Amino acid sequence: MVGSVHVNGSVNGGNGTEERLDELRRLLGKSDGDLLKIVGIGAGAWGSVFAALLQDAYGRFREKVQIRIWRRPGRSVDRTTAEHLFEVINSREDVLRRLIRRCAYLKYVEARLGDRTLYADEILRDGFCLNMIDTPLCPLKVVTNLQEAVWDADIVVNGLPSTETREVFEEISKYWKERISVPVIISLAKGIEASLDPIPRIITPTQMISSATGVPTENILYLGGPNIASEIYNKEYANARICGSNKWRKPLAKFLRQPHFIVWDNSDLVTHEVMGGLKNVYAIGAGMVAALTNESATSKSVYFAHCTSEMIFITHLLTEQPEKLAGPLLADTYVTLLKGRNAWYGQMLAKGELSPDMGDSIKGKGMIQGISAVGAFFELLSQPSLSVQHPEENKQVAPAELCPILKRLYRILIKRELSTSDILQALRDETMNDPRERIEMAQSHAFYRPSLLGKP
Repeated sequence: MVGSVHVNGSVNGGNGTEERLDELRRLLGKSDGDLLKIVGIGAGAWGSVFAALLQDAYGRFREKVQIRIWRRPGRSVDRTTAEHLFEVINSREDVLRRLIRRCAYLKYVEARLGDRTLYADEILRDGFCLNMIDTPLCPLKVVTNLQEAVWDADIVVNGLPSTETREVFEEISKYWKERISVPVIISLAKGIEASLDPIPRIITPTQMISSATGVPTENILYLGGPNIASEIYNKEYANARICGSNKWRKPLAKFLRQPHFIVWDNSDLVTHEVMGGLKNVYAIGAGMVAALTNESATSKSVYFAHCTSEMIFITHLLTEQPEKLAGPLLADTYVTLLKGRNAWYGQMLAKGELSPDMGDSIKGKGMIQGISAVGAFFELLSQPSLSVQHPEENKQVAPAELCPILKRLYRILIKRELSTSDILQALRDETMNDPRERIEMAQSHAFYRPSLLGKP
């Protein structure tokens, strides 16, 4: 098979697929007859789609690669979801035929009638992700025993929310104590934790994984980009970046590329990872504004101006060269505002269909990672040790005091002392500075705090 490779690295059709697989196998030291074992940990929308993309591309090479996904057992599918799933199945002739061929259709009929309970791991085997019922995937090899899934895996894909990453990888580390080879880990998680003692700093999912397992950071990468999981699986054109060490990011970028899914590579792992969490913060507020103003384009543009100026200000605290992040950050923010779960969550809060008391794991959507990110960013940027010069009052203030939207979101979502409608007050405050001034201030002052990302 001879592939036709374009300038951007994409490959025509399926040509060259086996060669790319063989190239990665060689890099990982796999001999003939020794399977390359890839396992996804966590079966949310993006984690499931990522595993399905690999299965579609490489699953036919059964003597060379094994692709599996782990999810917790025991999660039942409620009657309403089962009824909707039945409608989805019957609306897609290809899916209907596939289930009949696999003798799997009858259980969905019984679940529709209320005569049977389906489980999330069970339907995932048939290609249905509980958080994304409307987008059927290919059938997947599902494992519910974590030790069985990871103990000899060559490549582990972290599809867990950032809030669950540490706990699960601490358990995984118990199964890796006697490993000789070091696995490669690709994290898809977007979110952060804040560590305030002894020095305020951000902890990212890749850092949690390294700390929990002892796997060196050279073998841990982050993949993210401006994309919606269901649209990627439906072959909407998309791109992403895989960030990490040169040893792994370039071959993995090549391995993951598909004609409709272009993967670039970058060395700046932690900063890209943090930016993936930052945009979720402001997406929640955007959803609130959209719902509260009846989708007013003017109000949404006012919010966008203010939230982007705050994000730019924060990036100046986090990196010495923030201009390099402007494009990726804005692109990821834009797609999240259009169709992401965090913006949807903000809308549902403003409409009264959800409340903060319901927690951050929402039925049919999964984990809303922007909630914990709001708390982490605000608490971190409220530390006096990070104080910056106020542009007008000639005094030192915590960075959070210069981010009124972040502050308002913290009071709504974390402290729960304000209603969602109060987000509009942040936009209508007559004392608020022009967002351009916040950007100019960030660009004209030495705000960079390398300690925030654990750098000396």
